[in-house]
Amino acid sequence: MMAGSHIALGAAAWFAAAPRLDLPALDPALLGLAVFGALLPDIDHPKSWVGKALWPVSRVFARLLGHRGITHSALAVVGCTALLLSQDVPLAITAPLVVGYLSHLGADLLTPAGLRLAWPLRGTYALPLCRAGSPFEPLVVALILSWAWGSTSEKVNFAAGLRATGICRVAEGVMPALCPPGSSAALPGGPGLGRLWEKALGAGGTVLARQGGEALGPALR
Repeated sequence: MMAGSHIALGAAAWFAAAPRLDLPALDPALLGLAVFGALLPDIDHPKSWVGKALWPVSRVFARLLGHRGITHSALAVVGCTALLLSQDVPLAITAPLVVGYLSHLGADLLTPAGLRLAWPLRGTYALPLCRAGSPFEPLVVALILSWAWGSTSEKVNFAAGLRATGICRVAEGVMPALCPPGSSAALPGGPGLGRLWEKALGAGGTVLARQGGEALGPALR
């Protein structure tokens, strides 16, 4: 499917999965991770959105493995499962990434091109519901997104979303309705970007310490 469809379906998958994982479906940071995860499998295509953003890695993947190779295979699913079960990275980071990633594979499975699930074997598997780029694709995406949105009971909090971007660090006092006192120090509505970043740094320090880099751990905090 097209990049826009993968973004929408990544968000839809997170709307459906987040309540079952006891995580906020509308947290901007987690939703952003799910969308990024939904684009990540196409890192093996230099002309894709994520391929252009990470072009050195994308070119290596494309040259050695080709498009819709290992990143679209059952091995990738196994890797996602291992990441999800890992204790080294917080669930608030791994869950949206994995959900978004798997949504991409599920979406590509609905196209005639399908997936090489048994990579490196050449056989493909598909449930050809719509052709990528066809007029039917937006309809399928809209139906899935509508269903997923209905599966979450959370309400959209645009003010919390803006605060999560860090706008209150520069606008506190200027816009008291949006940025009440203290809002720049703690981001409400779930883990938030600030706490999520702290967890990521803490996880990075743990990994380095386990690899014998104890001296580097404190530098990350």
